[in-house]
Amino acid sequence: MAQVDELTDGIYRISTFHPIKNLQFNQFLIDDELPTLIHTGTYPMYEDVRKAVAEVLDPKRLAYVVCPHFEADECGGMGRFVAEAPQAVLACSELGARINLTQWDYSGPVQGFRNGDVVDLGEHRLRVFETPHVHHWDSLMVFEETTRSLFPADLYVQSGDQPAIVRENLGKEMCQLYREWGIFAAEQPVLEVVDRIENLEAQWVNPMHGGSLPSEVVPSYTDALRSEAFAFEGKLFGRGILD
Repeated sequence: MAQVDELTDGIYRISTFHPIKNLQFNQFLIDDELPTLIHTGTYPMYEDVRKAVAEVLDPKRLAYVVCPHFEADECGGMGRFVAEAPQAVLACSELGARINLTQWDYSGPVQGFRNGDVVDLGEHRLRVFETPHVHHWDSLMVFEETTRSLFPADLYVQSGDQPAIVRENLGKEMCQLYREWGIFAAEQPVLEVVDRIENLEAQWVNPMHGGSLPSEVVPSYTDALRSEAFAFEGKLFGRGILD
């Protein structure tokens, strides 16, 4: 069952914990003149996520569904959400639109964005950051300028059933998780994005997995990325493929 928590003005975290995977899957809903859902969850999660959205607003009102990169937990429910809200635009990177979302079994509206583009939602404004190879070629992140909330997809994640707001330093565990998952092919693209994020002075960092991080906690996670190994070392979800 998905849990809904309001993090800050008009921004809601929708979270489902999967015990077998020991991982939370989060979506974020922005309640505004142009309501926006960031991540959809996987296809099987749709009904629970939709019910959670409906606790805040009518899902038919969705104007944007943000797909940070092409992966099932990011956009597996896209067709079902946009079928109910046919005016909703599937927002992704320009590269993502070109190589994935306009070439997929999907007929709804798609709009690709470039680095620095801004989407005005009413009281909220989303600024786009292209972040290739963090962790996919087509990846982007969005930064909500009014509340200074960053949505970094799979960066700054934590495993386990975390509270909506995490104040614990789990940076070392985060890096170990990345080594086990094998999602970052190299450290350089990630560290370049970390530098860009630091310059944003975000008040909130809202990852795809785990709890949201308030500004005072984020530096400990950033320090871990700069000091701990986290890049691919031959494992995919703990399975050594080079053995």
